[in-house]
Amino acid sequence: MASSTPLHHAVSCDDVYSSYQTPLSARYAGPEMVYNFSDRKKFSTWRRLWLYLAKSQQKLGVNISNEQLEEMENHLMDIDFKAAANEEKKTRHDVMAHVHVFAQQCPKAAPIIHLGATSCYVGDNTDLIVLRDGFNILLPKVARCVNCLSKFADTHRNLPTLGFTHLQPAQLTTVGKRACLWIQDLLMDLRNLERARDDLRFRGVKGTTGTQASFMQLFDGDEQKVKQLDKYVTELAGFKSAYVICGQTYTRKVDVDCLATLASLGSTVHKICTDIRLLANMKEVEEPFEQTQIGSSAMPYKRNPMRSERCCSLARHLMTLIADPLQTASVQWFERTLDDSANRRVCLAEAFLTADIILNTLQNIAEGLVVYPKVIERHIKQELPFMATENIIMAMVKSGGDRQECHEQIRVLSHEAGAQVKQQGLENDLVQRIREIGRAHV
Repeated sequence: MASSTPLHHAVSCDDVYSSYQTPLSARYAGPEMVYNFSDRKKFSTWRRLWLYLAKSQQKLGVNISNEQLEEMENHLMDIDFKAAANEEKKTRHDVMAHVHVFAQQCPKAAPIIHLGATSCYVGDNTDLIVLRDGFNILLPKVARCVNCLSKFADTHRNLPTLGFTHLQPAQLTTVGKRACLWIQDLLMDLRNLERARDDLRFRGVKGTTGTQASFMQLFDGDEQKVKQLDKYVTELAGFKSAYVICGQTYTRKVDVDCLATLASLGSTVHKICTDIRLLANMKEVEEPFEQTQIGSSAMPYKRNPMRSERCCSLARHLMTLIADPLQTASVQWFERTLDDSANRRVCLAEAFLTADIILNTLQNIAEGLVVYPKVIERHIKQELPFMATENIIMAMVKSGGDRQECHEQIRVLSHEAGAQVKQQGLENDLVQRIREIGRAHV
C-alpha cells in the first residue's frame, strides 16, 4: 500500500536540510574554491568589470565623472541578491537584472553602467577570471601533493617490494620508486595546469558579435580608441592579452582545454589511489586511519581505504565532465547559441570543485601513508624464487647453455612450483627443483 505521508511539505526557505545541496560544496570542497564559484564572487566581479569599463572609457574621453566612478566603487560588494532575483523574474535576463539593481544603488552612475557592452562582457570575462583564479587555487595543492609524496619516496627509496605487471608479481622495485611513478604523473599535471592557466586570455570588449561595433559608434569610428579600450580593460582585469577573435563569446574550445587538463589530473589521482587501495588489500601500505574511525557498521575489524575510494569515485566524475564542453563547443552555431549557458554553469564549477576535493584528499592520504615492511618482506620471500629466474637463466647461458632451452626449462619448473603453491598450499620449491635438474645434468 502506498504511504499516506505527503510528498511535499511547507518548509522555510532558510532550512538548508529541506533543499538539495551539491555535496561538492556542502560536504567536500575547500572554502577558497567554493567562494570562487559563489554568487558573491560572480556578481561582484560583474560590478568590478562595469567599473573597469567606465574607468577606461573615461580615460579615453567619454563624459564620465570621478563622482560616478567613486559611487560604483563604493557598491562593488553590497549586492542586494533578493532584489536582483525579483528583477530577473520580471526581465528573464540575469545581466539586466543586475544592471538595474546596481543602477538603483548608484543613481549618479546609472546612465553609464554597461555602456556599449553586451551580456558576455560581464558573463564571459567573469568566467575567465574565475577559471584563472581556480587554476591558481589548484596549483599549490598539486605541488603540496608532489612534496608529500617526494618525502615518502625518499624515506622508502631503499625498501624492496614486489613489482607487478598485469597485476601479477614481476621483478623487484622499491616502495619509493613506485611512488616516483605517481610523482611523475603529478608533475605532468602541474605543467598542464600552469599551461592551461597561462594560455587563458581575456575576452575584453568585443560587442555583440565580436566586431566591436557599439564601441566604434561610442568613439565616432576611432579605431585606435576602441583598441585602447580593449587593452585598458584587459590590463585592469589582470590579463596580459585578450583574444583577438571572438563571436559573441570567447571560443568554447577554451573550456575544452581547461576541463581536459582537469580530466587528466583526475586520471592521475584515480591511478594513485587505486594503487593505494590494492596495496591496502595486501596489507603492505595503508592510508591514515583515525583512532576513532569506523571502517564498517557490521565488521568492526575493517580498515577500509575510504579516502582513496572517495578520490577514485570523484575522479571518475571529473573525467566524465570533459564531454560537456566538447559537445557545447561543437554546437555553437555561427557567432553563438545560448544552449551553452546552463551546461557551463554546471560543468565548469563541478570540474574545479571536484579537482579541489581530490587534491585536498590526496594530500591528506600522502601525509599519513603507513608502510608495513614485514608484510612486504613476507610477500617477497613467497615470490623470491620466481624473481631469481632471470638471473638463473643468465648464469646458465654464461656456463654454455642455450638461452631458449634454458628459458623453457625454467618456465616448466616455475609452473610446476606454482601449482604446488596454488593447488596444495605448499611452499615455493622452485629453487630445489632447479637444483635437482642441475644435479641430473652433472
